[in-house]
Amino acid sequence: MEEQLSIIPKPVSIKYGEGFFRSNEPPLAEKKECDLSKSGISNDEAYRLIITKDKITVEAGTKAGMHHGMETYRQLTLSSFKDGVFTLPCAEITDYPRFPWRGFMLDCSRYFYSVPFIKKLLDALSLHHISRFHWHLTDDQGWRLYVKEYPLLTEIGSFRKNYKAKWKPPTGGFYSNDEIRGVIEYAAARHIEVIPEADLPGHASAILASYPELGCTGGPYEVEERHGIFEDVLCAGNGRVFDLFEKILDALQNLFPSKYVHIGGDEVLFNRWEACPKCRNKLNELGLKKPQELQSWITFKLVKMLAERGKTAIGWDEILEDTEQFKLPKDAVVMSWRGDEGGIKAASLGHNVIMSPNTKGCYLDYKPFNDPEEPGQTFNGESTVFSSFSMNPVPPAMSEEDAKLVLGGQGNLWSELIYAGKIAEYMIFPRICAIAEAAWSPAEGKDFDDFTRRLNVHRQRLDKLVINQYRGPLK
Repeated sequence: MEEQLSIIPKPVSIKYGEGFFRSNEPPLAEKKECDLSKSGISNDEAYRLIITKDKITVEAGTKAGMHHGMETYRQLTLSSFKDGVFTLPCAEITDYPRFPWRGFMLDCSRYFYSVPFIKKLLDALSLHHISRFHWHLTDDQGWRLYVKEYPLLTEIGSFRKNYKAKWKPPTGGFYSNDEIRGVIEYAAARHIEVIPEADLPGHASAILASYPELGCTGGPYEVEERHGIFEDVLCAGNGRVFDLFEKILDALQNLFPSKYVHIGGDEVLFNRWEACPKCRNKLNELGLKKPQELQSWITFKLVKMLAERGKTAIGWDEILEDTEQFKLPKDAVVMSWRGDEGGIKAASLGHNVIMSPNTKGCYLDYKPFNDPEEPGQTFNGESTVFSSFSMNPVPPAMSEEDAKLVLGGQGNLWSELIYAGKIAEYMIFPRICAIAEAAWSPAEGKDFDDFTRRLNVHRQRLDKLVINQYRGPLK
């Protein structure tokens, strides 16, 4: 009977009663503060939604719980009209999340998404109880964060060479501090925490185009038009790089209230460091054996710099590598993207983990179905709705004790090929609906056929919100 309400993500419990609530229009739900812990529910995001023949009530012990209850009710208001009558079966819904981190990442470096689009997206993410918005602000193709002491980062680094060409989509620009604060405020009203990412020390072409003296060769450099991974990274032997890091982290600290800052750390190539005299000197000075170990030294310093600012560092799973001398500090969080292995290793070492494996349906720039007419990249395979639904933030190979260190899961949209908001919506929905269920709903009793039935109703809600969505095969 649960498909009668067709809620996504699936609630912990739905108990149906006799009869229906009927009205000519959706009523305002009655909000009621209560102590849910008395019923054995201690989760601070829990809520109870009660539908009787006479009224609809949302109960919660916290503002977050009340918000989630009202968002579930918002789902129902978008899909419960029949023959001009708003109808809901009498029921009691008890609900709370499996994990606190239910994330979505948007890459605004490769394609510069507008603030109105980001706010529209946050509103839709809130409908699915997404709790974290990971904002990827810097990469080879554009720097989107204003740093007062380094103005060229946005004057030069936010624009590709041919960004004004009429035949190309707009890729240039940056977010003002007021725009960033506006997004943070908008997200906070929806109980979504905004986590910024400044990718260091690789993916640095935009930095080097702005300040070429920070590279190993001195340039010339350009803000990259191409996609891929590039040889030029920040010079590990140049002390001025850490002056830059200080000011970037200060800017992030001043703007973002979240305790988390994502430092990237992925896909660093080491041949420039191997050939650079400054980097070789730094290698010898630190007693390191190979250039790869310079990255673990940089990561170690970044984590400590953030800790001094009261922040916790998150990095992609590469930050676990070559840490024999400079061990990754225990408070660093590892985001596992190259499959489950990084998360399993990180948890075994005592780190908190966020699971976002590109092999398990979490990379939303991958084609949703292997068809030449579908947008998205294919060199890493496809990511079907079924694979997103099947993602488990706690993989079977992880021990019960290590599983306690998993904060949750996340979907990511990289925008190399996603050059418009409507295309982004198509890539995000409905796969983020499936990821939201993987991170919110109980692991027991997962049923893709049941999800598919609920999704058929849920699509009507997305349509009413004017959200573009993929409608092809789900497997």
